[in-house]
Amino acid sequence: MNRSDLIEEMAAKFGQLPRRDVELAMDTILSAMAGALTQGRHIEIRGFASFTVIQQAARRGRNPRTGESVSVPPRRTIKFKPGKELRANVDKPPTD
Repeated sequence: MNRSDLIEEMAAKFGQLPRRDVELAMDTILSAMAGALTQGRHIEIRGFASFTVIQQAARRGRNPRTGESVSVPPRRTIKFKPGKELRANVDKPPTD
């Protein structure tokens, strides 16, 4: 499922809202989440997941093509941790 599919599904569920309004709401939510993560803040959506910015230390890596040792600089990345409810739903067998 991509962004367009998600917008279509939400527009179908909330038929009273024009697709443009659903798209604006989706853009607003995603923009707010991206902004919070950019600032290093934690996002928790109960029952779904949490997103945390973590700092990865500098390390030594290896170029797979040449086998040469290279230095990988430190960087920030996002950790996704699914919520209990999401894990339980994903673990269930699919229904047709």
